Amino acid sequence: MSSIVSGIVALSKGEPVVKTNVVVPDPGANDVIVKIQACGVCHTDLAYRNGDISDEFPYLLGHEASGIVEEVGSAVTHVAVGDFVVLNWRAVCGECRACKKGEPKYCFNTHNASKKMTLEDGTELSPALGIGAFLEKTIVHEGQCTKVNPEEDPAAAGLLGCGIMAGLGAAVNTADIKRGESVAVFGLGGVGMAAIAGAKLAGASKIIAVDIDAKKLEWAKEFGATDIVDSSNLGGEGDASEVVAKVRELTGGFGTDVTIDAVGIMPTWQQAFYSRDFAGRMVMVGVPNLTSRIDVPAIDFYGRGGSLRPAWYGDCLPERDFPTYVDLHLQGRFPLDKFVSERIGLDDVEEAFATMKSGDVLRSVVEL
Repeated sequence: MSSIVSGIVALSKGEPVVKTNVVVPDPGANDVIVKIQACGVCHTDLAYRNGDISDEFPYLLGHEASGIVEEVGSAVTHVAVGDFVVLNWRAVCGECRACKKGEPKYCFNTHNASKKMTLEDGTELSPALGIGAFLEKTIVHEGQCTKVNPEEDPAAAGLLGCGIMAGLGAAVNTADIKRGESVAVFGLGGVGMAAIAGAKLAGASKIIAVDIDAKKLEWAKEFGATDIVDSSNLGGEGDASEVVAKVRELTGGFGTDVTIDAVGIMPTWQQAFYSRDFAGRMVMVGVPNLTSRIDVPAIDFYGRGGSLRPAWYGDCLPERDFPTYVDLHLQGRFPLDKFVSERIGLDDVEEAFATMKSGDVLRSVVEL
């Protein structure tokens, strides 16, 4: 039978979210019902609420989640009732052209649940990133469930479902940082801080953190930054940028082997582009808005060499990466728990959006 649970819904563009009853249907053949234990409050949820992604309201928010498998569909083989899982929004199909080329991290036909959750009046809900986890239980495709060590704190584990994996993967997977290389990360939200931690894990010898917030710059040292650049009073774009000059000063005048733009606005993009050494690698993991344009002289693009790559979900493979980083955390080798800034209830999500915008947290986590 379907069940009715409490959840957080964005009914219309830019309006405060509401706590309301949500109908969770019985699972289809390949669907799974997950009892949510914790879910992080991500910038993407705020973007859905504000209508910055699409206008398919109402949205059921929440996607950085972990929980316990409560019920499975008749054809499910991937997980079993009682498994502790982290939810992911790229359940690969195995059949599209990317999967068949051996690049499942770029799967173009990812799976979601076969049935929609609704309001009590039957209005279908659009789940954030195909998950929707600010509620007591949700329905997802079995491929969206990644089993991890049940000894992990649910609040920490769930953060691998989106932002932390995006930044961590940008450093480890997309940039492929090598031991001894130098790295500069621009923007120190949860994603940027995860990129700092990933660079340290990969063995980078110099990790430069760049941000306008002095508090976040201090936090970055705890995650592995060896140097910081306070860009709040540094202006300029392009090759003459004072920020670029500071990064080069810290690297013998050359720039870093790798730069990571974890903001996605053109000033930070240009700073990351020009802060590279010749033939350096740049990764863009910050998500730009729909009107942003990249503007650099073509000769600079050509003349500096190297590579420029976007990072989709940190180029991760959930089945490989989620269990690995949970285990590394439990071994004391990756600071996953440090990303949990505060633990809140469902009623506190709207307030958490305001806290997020103020820059006072890396992640607020809803515990159920």
